Amino acid sequence: MDQPIKSLKEARSIGPSQIAKPRSRRRLVLTSILVLLVVAGVVWWTRQGSAPQQANGGRNAAPMSIVPEVVGKGDIGINLNALGTVTSLATVNIRTQISGYLMKVVFKEGDEVKKGDLLAEIDSRPYEATLAQAKGQLARDEAMLKGAQVDLTRYQGLAAQNAVSHQTLDTQIALVAQDQGTVEADRAAVKSAEVNLQYCRIVSPLDGRVGLRVVDQGNYVTPGDANGLVVITQLKPISVLFPLPEDNLQAISKRIRAGAVLPAAAYDRSAATKIADGALQTFDSQIDPTTGTIKLRAQFSNEDEALYPNQFVNVRLLLDTHKDVTTISTAGVQRGVPGTFVYLVNADSTVSVRPVKLGVTDGDRVEVISGLTPGDRIVIDGADKLRDSAKINVRSETDPGKSPDQDKSGGKKRRTESGQKQ
Repeated sequence: MDQPIKSLKEARSIGPSQIAKPRSRRRLVLTSILVLLVVAGVVWWTRQGSAPQQANGGRNAAPMSIVPEVVGKGDIGINLNALGTVTSLATVNIRTQISGYLMKVVFKEGDEVKKGDLLAEIDSRPYEATLAQAKGQLARDEAMLKGAQVDLTRYQGLAAQNAVSHQTLDTQIALVAQDQGTVEADRAAVKSAEVNLQYCRIVSPLDGRVGLRVVDQGNYVTPGDANGLVVITQLKPISVLFPLPEDNLQAISKRIRAGAVLPAAAYDRSAATKIADGALQTFDSQIDPTTGTIKLRAQFSNEDEALYPNQFVNVRLLLDTHKDVTTISTAGVQRGVPGTFVYLVNADSTVSVRPVKLGVTDGDRVEVISGLTPGDRIVIDGADKLRDSAKINVRSETDPGKSPDQDKSGGKKRRTESGQKQ
């Protein structure tokens, strides 16, 4: 009797709010499920509506305006690019070999001089006097030598008759040898004086351009002057030093050993204007371990003096050339999910995606290893919104190997394939 009464009291203690809580949670769950079903239905209906449009591949959309290019054949060069420094093959600081007053300066700053041209003259009077003195000393000693030789001949005849002692003969022989040594020393002194006299005329040791004058006429110059008189720099021919990664060394060395002449071209800082054409001469004997590069030297004739020492230029070295290969413009190359591909223009004014395998790139042209054949047409302008099987409207067509001229460049009107002006 006690237990039922107790359970009845417990049942009375449960209020209406506690019974309503499970019901509210159940309604919230049902509402969430209903909302999710509605959203899923809307998404499904949207996809079902757009699927036919995608299946049509854009055929019902307006044709896209494009510029095609005919795939052609040509030569593609393998070029190596680097930043180089123009370096003279010979730079000479002209210094005097003797001391004296600078009597005459013949050259003008900036002159082009040839080897052997007179540059300056030093006062030669002291050296002329020294030469004359050396010649007089030589003449006196030569006369003494002749007298000693005559006495030696006489003593040799007397010694054969036992009319003179052998000691006297030996002494005379030694005296002749001594005089011969003195004459040789005098002749060397004469040559030294003649050389010093020639040094009074300072001449150019090479063909080149004269720089700014360091010493003026009337100054006393000595061989110890650190600055010298002037600097002459060879400009024709001239060289360019440039580094390349060590990975390219084997290919370059192989070509040089085969006797190939590798053309090199120098461009300005923007790498847009060619300055000069030359050829690779050689490369350094060791690789720089700090940069992993090796220095190479290219030589240029520089007849127009477009290259100047210490000038920075962009060097383009032609390592090899692929002859008669299929080429296209780099503007037609697309990259995406299929990899590297192009849009191929079909005969029915549609395009199709064509995967291609590319080779060497040379400027705005690239080699096509597979995927295209000469005569095919590809899209090089207007491919941003194209899709496979999309309809197109051809604006203009370029020849193989030439970049397309856009409508906005030059303002010229072009004809479409139908012959109408745009």
